[in-house]
Amino acid sequence: MMTLLRPALSLLVLMTLITGVVYPLAVTALAQVAFPGQANGSLVRDAQGQVRGSALIAQDFQGDGWFHVRPSAGNYATVASSASNLAPSNPALAERIKGEAAMLYQASLGPVPLALLTTSGSGLDPHLPPEAVAYQIPRVAAARQMSVARLQAMLEEATLHPLIGPPVVNVLVLNQALDNLSH
Repeated sequence: MMTLLRPALSLLVLMTLITGVVYPLAVTALAQVAFPGQANGSLVRDAQGQVRGSALIAQDFQGDGWFHVRPSAGNYATVASSASNLAPSNPALAERIKGEAAMLYQASLGPVPLALLTTSGSGLDPHLPPEAVAYQIPRVAAARQMSVARLQAMLEEATLHPLIGPPVVNVLVLNQALDNLSH
């Protein structure tokens, strides 16, 4: 019996050490050396070095002086991240979107971009299409008493052009640039 048990326990201990200790430490060390910003959460810091959030997670900005991200079914909480799971045929989804659209609608700008009305799959997507951010420029400009042209220039500067997919804007980074203007 011991002849079978000893090699099995030895292999269990060895594999536990390799897969539970050595491999995670090696991957962590490699990530810290090769990609330190990403390995530590892609943190966004303000001018004083305080952490303001992660470039990978949306945040809810309140008030007319800020650009807003898309709605979140989990209220931007990472633990509860998920889609709303409401089917397109669900009346609750239609009512929520109608309410949001009525609240955000500006006659001079036309229909509200869909990205400002629908949640992302995770409920935490920090990116918006540039058109959805541009729709908000008149509101932000009025609240901050800034020129529309200045905000459009900031939008163009903050627009990312990934290798694959359409251009996007990280709203947290854009709002941090707005915050830096007021300091």
